[in-house]
Amino acid sequence: MKEATTGNQKIEIDIIARIETDFPSKFGIPRQGGLVEDLEGRIVFEPGYRTEDAVKGMENFTHLWLIWQFSEAVEGGWTPTVRPPRLGGNKRLGVFATRSPFRPNHLGLSAVKLKGVEMDPVKGPVLLVQGADLMNGTPIVDIKPYLPYSDSHEEARCGIFEVEKPKLSVDIPKELVDKIIPEKYAALVSVLKEDPRPSYQNDPERVYGLSFGGMNVRFRVEDLDLTVLSVEIL
Repeated sequence: MKEATTGNQKIEIDIIARIETDFPSKFGIPRQGGLVEDLEGRIVFEPGYRTEDAVKGMENFTHLWLIWQFSEAVEGGWTPTVRPPRLGGNKRLGVFATRSPFRPNHLGLSAVKLKGVEMDPVKGPVLLVQGADLMNGTPIVDIKPYLPYSDSHEEARCGIFEVEKPKLSVDIPKELVDKIIPEKYAALVSVLKEDPRPSYQNDPERVYGLSFGGMNVRFRVEDLDLTVLSVEIL
């Protein structure tokens, strides 16, 4: 159970579920939900919430909002200004003008696509989702249906975040393609196209390692070209 602060008071928030994804660590996770729709995840409810009644009617929706905790950032506290990686880490903004994990209550918000609801004899209802930007094991504190008529605003603007970051071209040598787990190939390529590197790192000689879907993928980036150097099954 997580305590969240509100002014000088505290409220208790239960962890209702955890998500299973292909990311064992933060590196490489897309910076927002829905950027890589090929990513698949499973939301498994905690024992006290494993009831079919709680998801009755969910099959009528195509997308969901996940409210979750930046569990890796909880011990780091919060700061009133942060340096968003999206801006290269060189510009400070107010924490409430960003989606930084270093927030007072360390809560995140992600829109995901609902593929279906699977009934498990032990785990109860399991939600199959796509496009989640969450690390494996991330605690989820609430789930709500996405409502296009109220949640989507065509006139919305996002300030200095409006400049779209160009996608990378990904080159995987033939001998390495054969080492990639086939059902993970499309998602891996999509993740690499989003440029997993921190925005402030741009050394063409530096080799990066990405753990994804039971694989360790090493790569190098020069300009907008990413080359995979090795693939190791973990």
